[in-house]
Amino acid sequence: MSGQNTVTPTADSLIEAAKAAKARGTPPLEKWNPESCGDLDMQIKRDGTWFYQGTPIGRIEMVKLFASILWREGDDYFLKTPVEKVGITVEDAPFVAVDFEAEGAGEAQQLRFLTNLGDVAEAGAALPIRVVRDEETGEPAPYVLVRRNLEALIDRKSFYRLVDLGQHRDGWFGVWSGGEFFGIIPSEDLP
Repeated sequence: MSGQNTVTPTADSLIEAAKAAKARGTPPLEKWNPESCGDLDMQIKRDGTWFYQGTPIGRIEMVKLFASILWREGDDYFLKTPVEKVGITVEDAPFVAVDFEAEGAGEAQQLRFLTNLGDVAEAGAALPIRVVRDEETGEPAPYVLVRRNLEALIDRKSFYRLVDLGQHRDGWFGVWSGGEFFGIIPSEDLP
């Protein structure tokens, strides 16, 4: 035996650690390097609903608290504290962009997205928009980077509004934001 206590993560222990970290401002997740403690029965569905042990988490404050310690490594997602790192399941993206505002036009346009948890992301070089098309159906799945390497799926109504702002540039149909052009679809693929 090494003399160290074995850490068994629970939602309660993560809540306490997240509250303590949040009280000091934005948690510095990039500075924390705890050992992995396994997985927690927590899932974020494609519509942005968080589940714990198969039950939706109904308290938005608790969801925001968990989201404040959400970390991504490659395709894996974790809740991370100074002493624990537990894996969770994310069906698509951890957030949903439920609305946006557009200011200006053309190259001077700025798009400001709002997520289901109240995060605001101003699309640009640091927070890009990307669109993935399903290889079989061609259906687009648009995303915007929200923070660190965590994205929000742009909801359908917002995506339709984005398309209304679209322009053609260098063989692509897309949108401008923060001085960057984000291609949505090759112009030749438009009906």
